[in-house]
Amino acid sequence: MRPTALLLRLLIAWFVLAVVACVWERFTVLWQIGGGLLLLALVVDACTLPRRGRITGQRSLPGRFALGVGSAVTLTVTHATRRTLRLEVFDGIPTAAEAEGLPHRVSIPSGEFAAISYEARFVRRGQHAFTAAHVLVDSAFGLWRRLHFIAGESQTRAYPNYEPVVRFALLAMANRVEQMGIIKRKRMGASLDFHQLRDYQDGDVLSRIDWKATSRRSMLVSRDYEETRNQTILLVPDCGRRMRALDGGLSQFDHCLNAMLLIAFIALRQGDEVGVVGFGGVQRWLPPVKGTHSMPKLLNHLYNYEASSEPSDFIEAAERVMTLQKRRALVIMLTNLRSEDGATLAAAVGAMQKRHLVLTATLREQELEQRAAASIDHLHDALQYGALTHYFGERRQLLESLRARRVLTVDESAQMLPVALANKYLDVKAGGLL
Repeated sequence: MRPTALLLRLLIAWFVLAVVACVWERFTVLWQIGGGLLLLALVVDACTLPRRGRITGQRSLPGRFALGVGSAVTLTVTHATRRTLRLEVFDGIPTAAEAEGLPHRVSIPSGEFAAISYEARFVRRGQHAFTAAHVLVDSAFGLWRRLHFIAGESQTRAYPNYEPVVRFALLAMANRVEQMGIIKRKRMGASLDFHQLRDYQDGDVLSRIDWKATSRRSMLVSRDYEETRNQTILLVPDCGRRMRALDGGLSQFDHCLNAMLLIAFIALRQGDEVGVVGFGGVQRWLPPVKGTHSMPKLLNHLYNYEASSEPSDFIEAAERVMTLQKRRALVIMLTNLRSEDGATLAAAVGAMQKRHLVLTATLREQELEQRAAASIDHLHDALQYGALTHYFGERRQLLESLRARRVLTVDESAQMLPVALANKYLDVKAGGLL
C-alpha cells in the first residue's frame, strides 16, 4: 500500500494549517478537526482497497514474434469487488522488447473485465519471458494505492524476420521471381536430369525435341528436364565478435541470418538439403534436412543464434566442416572479411576444397562506403578518405586472392546480401558445379 499524490497534497495542507495554528490560536481547533477527519478518511479509504487475489488477469501472446516487427499482446483483467476499480497496468515485458501503450489506465465496473492491448517489438532474437504484470489499484477516495501482480510468467520466442522469404514464396508462386531481384539463370545440360515427355510448346529449343516420339505420334514432342536434386548446402555463419556491428538498425549477424533463411528456403524448394555449422563462439550443428516441411526445423535451430564476444577462427570452422560433413556439399561461409584474415582464411578454404565447393559471402559496411563518398572539406576528411581507400584496397586484394584459388565469392552490402547470395546459388545449380 502506498500514498497517492492526492494524499501527499492533503498532508502538506494539514502541515501548513498546523503552522498557521501556531501563529493564530483560533485555527487550532480547525487544525485538530482537520487532522481527525483526515485520519478517519485514511483508515476508511484503506479498507476499500481490494485484497490479494481479488484481481486476476490472463495474457494472450502471438505464437511467435519476428525480430523488429511489432505484434499485439493482450492482457485481460477482471476483479471480484463490488465497486468500479481504477487501475494502472504495466506488463512485465522482457528487457529485449519495446512496448507502446504502457502503462495503461483503465476503469473496470463491478462484474466486468477489460482487455488491454499493446504492441510489443523485440530487438533481440531468442527465448524470452514475460513476467507478472504490475497493476496499481486506486482506493475509493483516491488516497491509497496497492500493487497487485497478475498473469504470471509467459514464455515466447523471437525469430528472425523472415518476411522476405514469405514475399519470395508468394512471388515465386505467381511466376514473378524477378521482382525480388532473383534472376532465373539459363540452365546448362550438365545440371539437368530427364523428367518427362510433353507436347511441344512455342519457344521450346529444337535440341529438346524427341524425334522418335514425334514420329510415333505424328506431332512434335519435347523432352522436359528438371534440375539435379539431392545436393547438400552447408551454411557456416560466423558468430564471432566482428558480426556484432550494427548496420541499418540490425547487427550484421542478423543480416546474415536473413540471407541464410532465404537461401535455405530456395534450396529446400529445389529439392536440396540444408545444414548449419556455427563457428566463432557458437559450436552448434544441424545435420542437413530436406523438404519444404523442414523450414520450421531450420527456424527453431537458428532463432537463438547470437554473435559472441569471441574471435572468429576460420581454421577451426574448416576442421568442424570436414569432420561433420562427409558428403560433398556447397559450403557457404558467411562473415565479414578483414585484410588480416588472408593467411588463415586461405588455409581454411584450401582444407575444405579437398572435398567441398566453397562460397565465401562477406558483408560490406554501408556506413564506411557512405563516409568514403562524402565530400572532403578538411584535413581530417582527407586522412579518413585515405584510410578508407587503403582498407577497401586490401579487401579487394583478399577477395581476388580467393577467386584465384577458385573460391566462389559474394561481396555485398547487408541489404543486398540475401538476393546476391540467392543468385549465386542459382548460378551454381545452373552450371552443374556441385
